[in-house]
Amino acid sequence: MTTFKEIRGTAIQVVSSDPSNPETGQIWYNSSSGTLKGYQLATINAWSAGGNLNTARRVLSGTGTQTAAVAAGGLSTVTTNATELYNGTSWTNSGNMNTARYYLAAAGTQTASVVFGGQSPPNFTATEKFNGSTWTSSGNLNTGRGGLGGIGLQTAALAFGGETGSNTAATELYNGTSWTSNPTGLNTARRNFTGAGTQTAGLAFGGYTTAYTAATESWNGSTWTSVNSLNTARGELGGAGTQTAALAFGGEAPPITSATELWNGTSWTTNPTGLGTPRSSLAGAGTQTAGLAFGGSNPSNTAATEEWTGVGLAVKTVTVS
Repeated sequence: MTTFKEIRGTAIQVVSSDPSNPETGQIWYNSSSGTLKGYQLATINAWSAGGNLNTARRVLSGTGTQTAAVAAGGLSTVTTNATELYNGTSWTNSGNMNTARYYLAAAGTQTASVVFGGQSPPNFTATEKFNGSTWTSSGNLNTGRGGLGGIGLQTAALAFGGETGSNTAATELYNGTSWTSNPTGLNTARRNFTGAGTQTAGLAFGGYTTAYTAATESWNGSTWTSVNSLNTARGELGGAGTQTAALAFGGEAPPITSATELWNGTSWTTNPTGLGTPRSSLAGAGTQTAGLAFGGSNPSNTAATEEWTGVGLAVKTVTVS
């Protein structure tokens, strides 16, 4: 009869305590606990509670990093122009936008960001730049719209999709002063979706066409290409990250979901656990390994903020029997 040693090349050790420095794939029998154990690769990713927004709201914009984010606009009891800054622990009120609006998009950093588009209820072309304390009007979109996607930097932003009365695929590039319409737009015209990345390497995912969609598209600086879809079709979701390492979370599926997915440049993988507070119409910031989710509704407005820690592949001890 073939033995484990002949197959694997080593015997299962019997030890009274777990090894202090096991190798990945190693198996042993713990005689003290009477259990067979092993050391394996595992994905360890999780959300944890952060400091609440000062103004609970939905359909707001978000940009920046997990420890230096900007939340602007949205719907509270009324359309708001409120701006808040996150320091990794708590939110502080900052200077208000010039134009109160919701369903707007944003790009950039906490000290150099830009917001554009939105509704109040007409569709806006208005663009404003933020220097960390005050907002300044700067150039208008060529296509006024709400529910659009936005990524990039204050001096190199990308606006795509949204609603002008009907869904649009329109894509525009911002140079810090003015917007230029791109000759080609999204393959799937849609609204209430999100994205990740830069002006020359972006990703658009989710949204609403005639129904909630899982469609994902990759941007190379001039054209959009359809790629593998989200596992959960949804709109009004949050997003963060880059073209090759993105994070999707929350949204309206329906129902409202906490589902979190990770993009590796080729496909989406659903994380075993989702947001602590399921919600739609939320904002996101940060990266795939250090993300931030804030605001939204389920069904009332929330101020909840959650921080994402994406460790990725790690090793852990598991009990086999």
